[in-house]
Amino acid sequence: MIIFDERRKIVIKEHKNLTERKNRMLFSKNGWFERYEYPVITADHIPLNWRYDFNKETNPYFMERLGINAVFNSGAIEFNGEVYLALRVEGLDRKSFFAIAHSKNGIDNFIFNDEPVLLPETADPDVNVYDMRLVRHEDGWIYGLFCTERKDPAAAPGDLSSAIAQCGICRTKDMNHWERLPDLISPSQQRNVVLHPEFVDGKYALYTRPQDSFIDAGSGGGIGWALVDSMLGAEVESSSIVDPRVYHTIKESKNGQGPAPIKTSPGWIHLAHGVRNTAAGLRYVLYLFATDNNSPDKVICRPGGYFIAPEGDERTGDVSNVVFSNGWVCRENGDVLIYYASSDTRLHVASTTVERLKDYVFNTPEDPLTSHKCVAQRINLIRENAKAKSL
Repeated sequence: MIIFDERRKIVIKEHKNLTERKNRMLFSKNGWFERYEYPVITADHIPLNWRYDFNKETNPYFMERLGINAVFNSGAIEFNGEVYLALRVEGLDRKSFFAIAHSKNGIDNFIFNDEPVLLPETADPDVNVYDMRLVRHEDGWIYGLFCTERKDPAAAPGDLSSAIAQCGICRTKDMNHWERLPDLISPSQQRNVVLHPEFVDGKYALYTRPQDSFIDAGSGGGIGWALVDSMLGAEVESSSIVDPRVYHTIKESKNGQGPAPIKTSPGWIHLAHGVRNTAAGLRYVLYLFATDNNSPDKVICRPGGYFIAPEGDERTGDVSNVVFSNGWVCRENGDVLIYYASSDTRLHVASTTVERLKDYVFNTPEDPLTSHKCVAQRINLIRENAKAKSL
């Protein structure tokens, strides 16, 4: 049929042009990192045979049968010399699942595994899974920690939006075959749980984000810290707060660990998201902080303000004015690729280096928390610059 053949040809050509397109680094005004001209992955990048029925008899108009709404929050890891992403893919049905894609440069030309991840279910099946953090632990496994969502069994009749979030756990050694472990046991709901890549006092260490409900942190104090004996039946019995929420800052509503931190000579560098409420809704940005190399739960440096905020087209999408990251890669040459999603719609990459991150984290002043002190801080910079000009 002409319609089938013509549409199929056009769709394949456009998909090839998109997936083989070279990305271009943009000039950075702040000097912290470089953005790129195009998102690295969008809904249109998903393989065509995941979306279309290629049988002319059953799909004469070559329609999409299983469409994709968005591709965003992605875990990331370097594996066998390439960058691998564990992408959150959301279908038109609102269900999210994980897809693995890899690229030699981590900037463009990502190739998807043949099929998405068919994640094994637990005895209580997940309704939705998303936002996997990938961590190569010193025990030899690559762990994937993700959010597993189920309907709240205590919801009132007719309430179809109340949910319970918890941390799901899986692991792999080849980025292809995944073993499902029991979900994390925790006294509170958990989203944004991240595994520290090293043992601490002989235990597995977790960055947590305790919260009272599915959406609101409530009494949850910020990014938590907990030690567990094993990842097989991991249970949080007690925790402390590493990085608290703070009034009238970028993280007053809630905050959460992004990917696992990067170890550098002066300390572990962390990427996190901070949330504040506005008249237009919640605003998500990314920020950095550092913890002690020997005590990863002890903050040693807090540069003030945000590191990445949505700009331009990044501000529009399913959930506007949001950037979120759960994946970055530190390559052997010191380059760092930061994968961040914008407005729950598409995935971008920003590139920097370990040395630039260290400079930013350890030389950017901390937020003094009041307008008066912020102005004094800025006047001090102005006067120091005036002195430098006179030399």
